[in-house]
Amino acid sequence: MIPVSVFIVAQDEAQNIERVLRSVKDFAQVLVIDSGSTDNTVELAKAAGATVIHQPWLGYAGQKQFALTQCTCDWVLNLDADEELTSECIGIIKDTIVQENVDALRFIRNDIFMDQLPAKWMRKGNHLRLYRRQKAHFDVNQKVHETAFVEGKEVRTDIAFTHYGYNRIDALITKNNLYSSLRAEEKFASNKRPSLIKLTLVLPLTFFQKYILQGRILNGKRGFILATIDAFYAFMKEAKLWEKHLTKP
Repeated sequence: MIPVSVFIVAQDEAQNIERVLRSVKDFAQVLVIDSGSTDNTVELAKAAGATVIHQPWLGYAGQKQFALTQCTCDWVLNLDADEELTSECIGIIKDTIVQENVDALRFIRNDIFMDQLPAKWMRKGNHLRLYRRQKAHFDVNQKVHETAFVEGKEVRTDIAFTHYGYNRIDALITKNNLYSSLRAEEKFASNKRPSLIKLTLVLPLTFFQKYILQGRILNGKRGFILATIDAFYAFMKEAKLWEKHLTKP
């Protein structure tokens, strides 16, 4: 078994949980932190051999910080229920955990959209998912887009894991609506002021960044649709921050 603890935060993920658990079946510890599923997520996870721990929702970062405290291996891997490791990912994980001078590894993420992988030459973000347990923590004040903070040396790989959560337009827009609200709340709580210039320019500039600079244009019609959705998400974050300042007592 690969001496790494895998933790997956989940709720009502019956359509995804078996796929991600199959991809980590060779890891020493696999934890599913369930916050109250009403479908058969828990039953499917247990049948796949995972340890299921119930924890009422603490927020995205809080839930992952709790999960981190339940891990027992020196190295931990964080995955979402709608993600999947590839065999190449497993290979680089094995190579990384034996290196004494490395504390964390960032992966590329391939977002499936409309049932297709992104273009090979499209620029993709990197995601910190593998790290030494004792050197990592989550900032529980982060409401969304949470990531672990690691004290030590990070390295990057061009190897990608697969993400299915943005496959359908309606699911992506639903997530963006939630995430933009949480991000606006986070900014408002930290006394961030809205900017009329940013509100005006964020949509066209984000579209240009995503479609041209990051290469979504290489995905054809799918790339145009996705860049437009991304641009509107950026606009919603700013618009909701304005709304909070305009409607506060």
